[in-house]
Amino acid sequence: MAKIGFIGLGIMGAHMARNLIKGGHSLFVNGAYPVPDDVAKSASVVASSTAVAQAADIVIIMVPDTPDVANVLFADDGVAAGLSRGKLVIDMSSISPLDTRAFAKKINALGVDYLDAPVSGGEIGARDASLTIMVGGPEKAFALAKPLFELMGRNISLIGENGAGQTCKVANQIIVALNIEAVAEALLFASRSGADPERVRRALMGGFASSRILEVHGERMTKRTFNPGFRIELHQKDLNLALDGARKLGIALPHTASAQQLFSVCAANGGKAWDHSAMVRALEIMANHEVAQTPDSKEAKAA
Repeated sequence: MAKIGFIGLGIMGAHMARNLIKGGHSLFVNGAYPVPDDVAKSASVVASSTAVAQAADIVIIMVPDTPDVANVLFADDGVAAGLSRGKLVIDMSSISPLDTRAFAKKINALGVDYLDAPVSGGEIGARDASLTIMVGGPEKAFALAKPLFELMGRNISLIGENGAGQTCKVANQIIVALNIEAVAEALLFASRSGADPERVRRALMGGFASSRILEVHGERMTKRTFNPGFRIELHQKDLNLALDGARKLGIALPHTASAQQLFSVCAANGGKAWDHSAMVRALEIMANHEVAQTPDSKEAKAA
């Protein structure tokens, strides 16, 4: 069994770490950050990211954004300071493809392979070990890491060289955002027309419009369950990567830009930490109509 360092035990990372522990691997985690009690009981808690890298053969990083990865890797007490030749770093965060290539180059200079392996599937996928994992990096390193990926996910693909995994994830986030927008608009239209949006959603699940977004996020919209999940502020970060990349490539992504604006409406109304399915709230504000009413909103209208 492998000695694995895991840095980033948030909503998704904690579930991923648990699945590695269930797979029989030894885990080393950084006690300078919050560690869930059950993970702490099964893992070795050490004092720094450097100590994690010293103890582990493979270091997995799962943090929110590009600057967070840079800090975990290259701070004075970061991972890079504890690496030795022959180890492997796997970044499963969703960050900039360009910065990923730069990080990989610096880690490779230490005699260490680097994989970017962002994931899709949210908290449910992390919990159920059903994540989609999109990998960039050398084939040899991918082959070494694949048994670990199989403990965390089901759809595992080597896309290309370093940065290709992150590029694939950005493309994924464009598709997810636009699907959320489409489902939100459809349910808003149905509700405002007088139809029961939940019955509409269930009916559509049997046709060509069926999708995982309609199934899971459509239900969140009709049941008003917007606890994350995947936070709006993180999806905003991913769409910023898409729009920044589009500018550099000289291409237009008009619908990605409109989805980002809808997320910005939510954020401006206190919704940065809402689940990204709450994009529907932005459309509801513009329509002055809720897809489905909560008891509080019914009382407010009655008053």
